[in-house]
Order: sequence, then C-alpha cells, then structure tokens
Amino acid sequence: MRLLGGRKKRNGRQGLDLYVFITLILVSFLTLFFSSRNVFVDAKNVGLTMFSGFRAGIHELTSLVSRTVLSINELASLRREYYELLGRIARYEQLERTAAEIRQENNRLREQLGFSRELRYQHIPALIIGRDPDNLFSAFVINRGRRAGVAPDMPVIAYQGGTQGLVGKVVFSGAFESLVIPLYDVSSFVSSRLAESRFLGIVEGRGNPDFPLLMRYINNRARDEINRGDMVVTSGMGGIYPRGINIGRVNRIIYQTNELSMQVEIIPSIDFSRLEYVFVISSIETDFPEEN
Repeated sequence: MRLLGGRKKRNGRQGLDLYVFITLILVSFLTLFFSSRNVFVDAKNVGLTMFSGFRAGIHELTSLVSRTVLSINELASLRREYYELLGRIARYEQLERTAAEIRQENNRLREQLGFSRELRYQHIPALIIGRDPDNLFSAFVINRGRRAGVAPDMPVIAYQGGTQGLVGKVVFSGAFESLVIPLYDVSSFVSSRLAESRFLGIVEGRGNPDFPLLMRYINNRARDEINRGDMVVTSGMGGIYPRGINIGRVNRIIYQTNELSMQVEIIPSIDFSRLEYVFVISSIETDFPEEN
C-alpha cells in the first residue's frame, strides 16, 4: 500500500513539472516573438491602419454634418434674400406705377389748364368726387361749393378728347361741395340747335349714360338738311346755358310723316364714364363775341 501511494505522488509531481515546463517554454517563445522589431512594427502598422480608417470615417461623417448644416443655413439665407428681393421688386413696380400715374395725371392737368386759359367764360375748375348718395338723380358730386362761388343752375362743361362739351348743370350747392345733374338724366332739358342747318330743338336725357340723348321738336323741314354726324350745340336760349357749347353729334334721324316735328338721337361729346374734371361756368358774360 505504501509503495502504491508513493508511486502516485511521484507520477503527480512529474505531471505538474511537465505542465510548468511547457508553460515556461510557451511564455519564453511568446516573449521572444513579441520582443522582435518586426512583430512590433507590424502590430503598430495594423493599429495605425485601423485607427486611420476609423478616423477617416469620423472625419467624413463630421464633414457631411458640417456641410449639411452649412447648406441649411445657406438655403435659409438665400430664401430670406429671395423674399427681400421680391419685396424690393414689388416696391419698385409700385413706384414705377405711381410715377406713370403721376405723369399721366400731370398730362391731364396740363391739358385742362390749357383749356382753362383759353376758355372765354368765367369759370370754376372742379373735380368729381362722388355720386348722389340718395340716387334721386343720375347726379354726381364736385369738390366746389358756395365758398368757391358755385350756385344752383350754373352750367357745367368739360374738356375731353381735344374738344369741350356740355356736362349738365348744378342743382344744389353746399358750402364745399355741389351736386351736378348730367345731360343724360331724365329731368335734363337743354335748348339746342343743329350747328349746320341751324334748326332748333330740345335735348332730353334718357336716364342712362349709355343711351343716346334725344333731340325733339325739330321742324320737319330739317329732314333733308340733317346728316348723321352733324354737331348739336346749345342755343343760348333760356338763360342757363351759354350759346355754342357742344352737346353731341347726330347718330340717328327719327321721322314720321304724321308728326308735325321730328327728332334725332345724339351721341354726347362727353364720355361720362371717363369724366374726372369739370368747369362750372360762373358767368356767361365775356369780352368776346359769341359764336353763331
């Protein structure tokens, strides 16, 4: 029994020594291997290569994020500049339109001023500023009243398209504004004359500026002497309208054999849809002889 136990102890010690020996050899071998210069350089190169790849990836990612942020900021800046430019263009266009409107207004005012200087009647220039709020008439409001010398029954004329024409007459005069009834109103009656044939008649309104005026009570003998396009002017009778102011031109002749008089349709000289400036005639007395 002792002999067997002693053998087992010796065998166990020998196996342990063998494991220790093998372990020492492996450690020595690994130490020699890693202590050599080539292995160290290779390990260093491998580490640098791996780190360089990682660093390159981080750099690309960072650059991408930076470029994205810069692009977003630049896009926002470009958008702001775009809207600012749109605003400037809109302002410039508005200024251009305003300048064009001012030039046109100046041209119209110079035209009216030239007519005013040549007008042989004492007159008050006025601007149309509105329509009759009660709609009792086809009337409109001008910006001159009693303070400027405007009074009821004063005739109103205008200069348009290179010629003067009758507009109507004042029916009400306030302190600073007046109401003017135009020729086309149904309550308007003007003693008139055919400029060429000299036949008399009465021009009546038909309630609508788009309808021709009607000249009635013309002697039947004028049938052969009236032509389309003949001018109709004020006769000067009645004491309201001066003599010789243009009313309009003959558009159509209306004749019936069983009637004692005839009538004609007249297109007004004034386009009331474009009327802006008028002249109120304050006195028909002039230093010049009136036209026949």
